[in-house]
Amino acid sequence: MRRLHCRGWPSWLLLLYCHFQVHPVLSRSQAHPGFEVLLTASHYWPLEHVDGIHELQETTGDIVEGKVNKGIYLKAEKGVTLLYYGRYKTSCISNPAQCGPEGVTFSFFWKTQGEQSKQTPSAYGGQVISEGFKVCSSNGKGSVELYTRDNSKTWEATFSPPGPYWTHVLFTWKPKEGLKVYVNGTLSTSDPSGKVSHAYGEPNVNLVISSEQEQTRRYENRAFDEFIIWERALTPEEITMYFTAAVGKHIWLSSTPSSFLLTPTASTLMPTNAYHPIITNLTEERKNFQSPRIVLSYLQNMSLSLPDKSLSAETALNLTKTFLKTVGEVLRLSSWATESENKSVVLGLIETVDIVMSHISSNLEASKPQVAIVGSSSVAEFSVAKLLPKTMNSSFYRFPAQGQNYIKIPHEAFRSQAWTTIVGLLYHTMHYYLNNIRPEDTKVAEAATYKNCPLSAASYLISLEVSPLPALSQNLSGSPLITVRLQHKLTSRQHHEATNESNHIFLYCAFLDFSSGEGVWSSEGCVLVEGSLGYSICRCTHLTNFAILMQVVPLELTLGHQVALSSISYVGCSLSVFCLAITLVTFAMLSSVSTIRNQRYHIHANLSFAVLVAQVLLLISFQCQPGTIPCQVLAMFLHYFFLSAFTWMLVEGLHLYSMVIKVFGSEGSKHCYYYGIGWGSPLLICVITIVSAMDSYGTRNNCWLSLHSGAIWAFVAPALLIIVINMGILIAVTRVISQISADNYKVHGDPSAFKLTAKAVAVLLPILGTSWVFGVLAVNDQAVAFQYMFAILNSLQGFFIFLFHCLLNSEVRAAFKHKTKVWSLTSSSSRNGNAKNFSSDVMNGTRPGTASSKLSPWDKSSSHSAHRVDLSPV
Repeated sequence: MRRLHCRGWPSWLLLLYCHFQVHPVLSRSQAHPGFEVLLTASHYWPLEHVDGIHELQETTGDIVEGKVNKGIYLKAEKGVTLLYYGRYKTSCISNPAQCGPEGVTFSFFWKTQGEQSKQTPSAYGGQVISEGFKVCSSNGKGSVELYTRDNSKTWEATFSPPGPYWTHVLFTWKPKEGLKVYVNGTLSTSDPSGKVSHAYGEPNVNLVISSEQEQTRRYENRAFDEFIIWERALTPEEITMYFTAAVGKHIWLSSTPSSFLLTPTASTLMPTNAYHPIITNLTEERKNFQSPRIVLSYLQNMSLSLPDKSLSAETALNLTKTFLKTVGEVLRLSSWATESENKSVVLGLIETVDIVMSHISSNLEASKPQVAIVGSSSVAEFSVAKLLPKTMNSSFYRFPAQGQNYIKIPHEAFRSQAWTTIVGLLYHTMHYYLNNIRPEDTKVAEAATYKNCPLSAASYLISLEVSPLPALSQNLSGSPLITVRLQHKLTSRQHHEATNESNHIFLYCAFLDFSSGEGVWSSEGCVLVEGSLGYSICRCTHLTNFAILMQVVPLELTLGHQVALSSISYVGCSLSVFCLAITLVTFAMLSSVSTIRNQRYHIHANLSFAVLVAQVLLLISFQCQPGTIPCQVLAMFLHYFFLSAFTWMLVEGLHLYSMVIKVFGSEGSKHCYYYGIGWGSPLLICVITIVSAMDSYGTRNNCWLSLHSGAIWAFVAPALLIIVINMGILIAVTRVISQISADNYKVHGDPSAFKLTAKAVAVLLPILGTSWVFGVLAVNDQAVAFQYMFAILNSLQGFFIFLFHCLLNSEVRAAFKHKTKVWSLTSSSSRNGNAKNFSSDVMNGTRPGTASSKLSPWDKSSSHSAHRVDLSPV
């Protein structure tokens, strides 16, 4: 024990002290290069002695606390544990923005103590907080947050929290590289870009490592040890060196079983075999790297010129580390950010890594039934194994052996009795460069549906190669299959898009297919079986490089607009169905009346029937599951009856044209033409569409024609043509009516005659279908007003037909009065025994009591037409 005297510090600090245990000095023979890394630390707090964690001490027994500044570990009486580092309020420890381009590194050991009811001797709690950063664990996740006040940015990364054993956690931060978190010497997660945040941090600059809870309360306790701060970002090699020194082992730690493990010592000699020149050349050449393209070409040439010689385990490990370190140098080039936008460079680099690792595995010497080299670099966590399958003592092979990201192969898939090589790679940062992938450049069929929505990697890139190939099922419903579990690593932009209710998110299990000579993303032989926004689990029939691809598809409308338009459609269609049913019943009841028996009302009845059936089917489709056979059948009937509604609207237009503008054909000949157009032409179009594109009916989104296969034009093209024709007819008829109204005003001086034109247009719109023009204008979510107008007018088409051509139609009303009179007389005759037959419903439109004797203005239009125009409601 010794007391620290704190000269020049506030008087209250003189009352506080901490106890440091002095341990035996490490001998020079036990020196580890990792302690040289520790000697460069700015601040060092060993805290309590912990078995299994080696500390750095001077020969005098004094604890070395860094060369820049000595801090103090203290416990205040109010239950707050602090790491105090003096008056350096502008230090980059409290404000990372002060660190400059060198960055900062923070390191400590952490473990779960389990439930405690009394105070423990080491620093404890669930979080580490400073004004510049925070490390904590909650909800089953550990997290690191770092904040720079100068530009109000936050970097955040999550990782698996420690278990009931000491776990080394270290994070580095550089302004240009962002945040990287290492767990047990291996890169676990990162956040290279950060996000803007205007509220963060504690109102002090001291580092709080524990806020004690009530002593009588039981809680899960987390212990800390060995707090170290470097006012620079350590390299991955330095991180590994310190970690191995701290745990007292000269090994590369891995979760692979010890029987599989071969690890390098600190004094590993440079190999003197055929691979020596290649390793030497890689080491020397990477000092001169400038252009990623040139380096990629160099690495590709090297991968193709590797000697076909066996490798000892030591040489294989040395070559793997050297090669991956060289790849890491490529990713650190200043020009890589620009070059990585060219996907051929990124995919070419991945393919080159695959080739080199495959060569190493196939030439690895096997001195015992199971040999493996494992480790981690700045690029990837790796494992190269050579084994006899019969020596496997587990039900599956998994890479990596621990963690939330892995590939798992059932033992039953290893049916070969020969030597089997297995290469696993879990890339740390490669997924950041797998973005802006055009759907048309992939073999992901579902993604191609949304051609304007690019894909991007939402998880780590993981790879597993086995030779000979495992015996996997070729059917996704069979077994055995491999299992791929990947935790999603969303950037701040991806997370924002994924949580935006205006977007629809699609996740795909995809792999890189290099069989065509270039890397193409494909989902063939893979299926997503489980997942959420945080992770995905896939089953696949093959092995290769896997990742989860995310596609963000903006919804055409916000949820509020969708609900409103859906409600309008439901109410409008229901009302139209009711009104059309009344219209058809009315026409059927009055069909024996001479004025209703003419061709106009036959056309009205057929149009009403087509619209009625179409809207009933539409209401049913809202309840049908997309992508099913009933949905597909329903889509075919919808196609036919909506087309029929349009063709009968065309018949309405042609008949109106023949009455007002130009007379052609006899009533009988036109009758045949009208039925051929109204029911025959839609049938022909539907048959052709069904034969040529049956799969385009009942798509994954709705029970209708596919919007992206082009089949939708089997409806849109005829509908647009009919709308154009009817618009032309409406304009021509409106001109004639306007002229009649003007003539009527000159003769009679009736000012209301000019209103007839507007009223006539309102009457003709429902039967000519010209309101569908709003559907053409409502092509995107920016034309919301047109979508509402389209929904209202078209869902109420049946109501308007009933209103203008049944309820307000003077001929229909007159016929109804006449029919009522006939029924009344018939009933009276039956009661009085009068045998007079009242079966005749022949009625003249000018007979007193049955119709108005006042002529409408268009009755005087004999100079324009030989027939009267049915516009009596106006």
